Amino acid sequence: MTQTRRRWFLHALGITIVNAARTPTLMMAQESPKPDPLLHLPANLPVPVDDGGCRHLPGLAVPSVKLRSTNDRWVDLSAVASRVVVYCYPRTGRPNDPISAGWDAIPGARGCTPETCGFRDHHQELSRLGVEVFGFSTQTTDYQKEMVARLHVPFEVLSDADFRFVRALRLPTFEFDGVTLVKRLTLVLSNGRIEKVFYPVFPPDKHAAEVLDWLRGHPPRV
Repeated sequence: MTQTRRRWFLHALGITIVNAARTPTLMMAQESPKPDPLLHLPANLPVPVDDGGCRHLPGLAVPSVKLRSTNDRWVDLSAVASRVVVYCYPRTGRPNDPISAGWDAIPGARGCTPETCGFRDHHQELSRLGVEVFGFSTQTTDYQKEMVARLHVPFEVLSDADFRFVRALRLPTFEFDGVTLVKRLTLVLSNGRIEKVFYPVFPPDKHAAEVLDWLRGHPPRV
């Protein structure tokens, strides 16, 4: 083998070795995506207290308000024939967006994504009880659609961006960064009326199981 061919051979072999060494690193990077911080609740979050913001709700008639859903249809909760669970949450974030400073310090604010995942994971059990589930926030439908697709949510999420439903029921709200958001609460609707209210809700990641237990212990009235 001439010196020139030897250099060429070693050079080619060196490239092969380097590429082979890099390949596992690239594969590991692809197989280990960054964890989504929105999926987990930080420790020591402040616990919300009952400020009386929902005491007027049990027994009220459900207002006839058409809400846009993530399935691109209008939903009037007063007209839904089945028993309904509507979990209301302030807002969901997105994995690549930083969590706003001060958000975690607001009692009951953090945890919209874990709460949604809880209702997703218990959806079949709720369906077997004859219950229809809706998420609800004042975010736009387009924003909600991204969340539904990313988290594989099997039910519809309703948008009340114009606050018609919130105002009709006088649901409790709070201000953050100049934006009005609904506080975290859950309504159980039956026969056009509010049967049960969960408020405050904490911890949000366990709330779907809490609602499921309550429904099992309170079958619908015949």
